[in-house]
Amino acid sequence: MKPLINLSLLRRNPKFRLLYMGRFISFMGTMVASVALPYQIYHLTQSTMMVGLLSLFQLLPLLFTALLGGVFADRYHRRALLVIAEVSLSCGSLLLAGNALLATPRIWVLFVVAPLMSAFNGFHRPAFNSVVQQLVAKKDYAEVGPLNTFTFSLCAIAGPAIGGLLIAHLSVVATFLVDSASFMASLSAILLIGDMPRLKERRDESTWSALREGFRYAFSRQELLGTYAVDFLAMVFGMPMALFPAMAESYGGVKTLGMLYSAPAVGALVISLLSGWTLHVKRHGAAVAIAASCWGIAIVLFGVFRAHLWIALTFLAFAGGFDAISGIFRNIMWNESVSHEFRGRLAGIEMLSYLSGPKLGDTEAGLVAGIFGVSASIISGGVLCVLAVAASCYFLPKFWRYRSLESTK
Repeated sequence: MKPLINLSLLRRNPKFRLLYMGRFISFMGTMVASVALPYQIYHLTQSTMMVGLLSLFQLLPLLFTALLGGVFADRYHRRALLVIAEVSLSCGSLLLAGNALLATPRIWVLFVVAPLMSAFNGFHRPAFNSVVQQLVAKKDYAEVGPLNTFTFSLCAIAGPAIGGLLIAHLSVVATFLVDSASFMASLSAILLIGDMPRLKERRDESTWSALREGFRYAFSRQELLGTYAVDFLAMVFGMPMALFPAMAESYGGVKTLGMLYSAPAVGALVISLLSGWTLHVKRHGAAVAIAASCWGIAIVLFGVFRAHLWIALTFLAFAGGFDAISGIFRNIMWNESVSHEFRGRLAGIEMLSYLSGPKLGDTEAGLVAGIFGVSASIISGGVLCVLAVAASCYFLPKFWRYRSLESTK
């Protein structure tokens, strides 16, 4: 058994390699620019409320376009949707760079362009997930999850750090230009993939009917419902990120804030690098549930030992690692069990799950902390996470018993 991440899929499948490298570069650019928008709007307004309001403006259109993008990914040519999305996102970054070049950047431009880019991301992600399923053989699905986790965790660590350096030594403009260039690099990779099989276009079906059909499909499958429920509930109850600024003050100031935010990504990166063992696990539903429960336990211990910075960071890294394990097996289950004609719509539903869960988790953590204190909020959230996962397994037994389809052949 090889313990390290398996990269053989990138060697064997040149089309997936192009798609993966393009996605890696574009996501790194996105994470580089992720520090620029909040920094710029706070620098212009000196208002944390405006920073939060911009985040809300970015979320709202995404909740709509994620579902619409899923319908489009199942109805139209997925590669064409990716091309349109990449071009639009690159142009959006150029507009932000142009605005930043002004002597007094316009705040309204940020509140128009950033939500529009977020909306196009809602078309991009379902198409991307659907294309992966088309390019990769079913027997290789287990290798995709660790590669995706590696991309996310490495970019989440390195991207903001690079963005901060660019802002400090060059300007905010540089981060937006890097982001735009990264989308163009991804676009080049997509164009090099060449033609892909076209799905049968179903123009006779209305968008609303197609969306309802997707939800019926998802709700008829306990194994899929289990992945959505576990991820959503774990994030709602066990996501303490809204409390990090207050915790950083108790540790001595803002210098520790970045450490709190990056610790889960460090844990996820370690898991992705040591993910060879995941190829031999066949009880994917149980793996998702156990990893999510361990996330909750790690969050409890993070709250118990929060007075000791390095111990707390260690448990936070463990939590990120367990979340990565859960994500790896969720990804395998989605690719294995969802048919091609529904993959786009189900990817849109997945986006709703992992986008809304953390936002509601921030709200839950903040409210409980305001009433009972920070420690009580973190510990109770972790406990509720474990209980919610157990309840999901009890009420959705097919999810708990799910085995890899490849293991049954």
